[in-house]
Amino acid sequence: MHAVGIVAAAGSGLRLGAESPKALVLLAGRPLVCWAVEALRAGGVTDVVVAVPAAERAAFAAALPADVVLVDGGASRTASVRAALAAITELGRPPVDAVLVHDAARPLTPPDVVARVLAALAAGAPAVVPVLPVVDTTVAVDDAGIVTGALPREPLRRVQTPQGFDRATLVDAYGRLPDGAELTDDAAVVQTIGVTVATVAGDDRAAKVTVAHDLALAELIAGTTGERASHGAPATEERNEPGVEP
Repeated sequence: MHAVGIVAAAGSGLRLGAESPKALVLLAGRPLVCWAVEALRAGGVTDVVVAVPAAERAAFAAALPADVVLVDGGASRTASVRAALAAITELGRPPVDAVLVHDAARPLTPPDVVARVLAALAAGAPAVVPVLPVVDTTVAVDDAGIVTGALPREPLRRVQTPQGFDRATLVDAYGRLPDGAELTDDAAVVQTIGVTVATVAGDDRAAKVTVAHDLALAELIAGTTGERASHGAPATEERNEPGVEP
């Protein structure tokens, strides 16, 4: 099974308080996007396409290995993934069976999570997401902030990335998605065409970096677990970039 990874990395980083795109913010001395690409490759994904802010393409090219394909992302995650999916057809490599969509904002995702997603796809699942149980009491509130009831935790899960899909299924779902439609993740996209989404075990280390506190916690985890593997040298050779616009 040939799987290609997509990394959504076109976010602004405003909530993180960063002046640069979030994916270029440093964690243990390296941009978040480098960690995300390495997690995919360590888990068994060789080819990776990264959706980046068009104005920052040169900065991403300098940070990532030359064999990572860059495409211009869109104003939303949905638009960025759509652009990356279109680029996959122009890679000029063996036919792609599966696509894993990952967030640059989840830098410390262990390779084991990636491997579990790949294994589920290889076993025949058309779509699979890593999840964790909800451990806190979760309540519903009204417009005034008044608690109206508690939700049972047993069936609830927190969804992480990378999310994996049969390539034809994901392309079909995006092809039928109306222009301008914005969904929270790619599992929601395939569910719009009735696809069943399976789950595998996620990992607490795959937490999303959204605000400054998240980054501080990720720094602590990276330092205490020794997750500081070196990344590839900055790219200097010509890239295989299809130049896809959002």
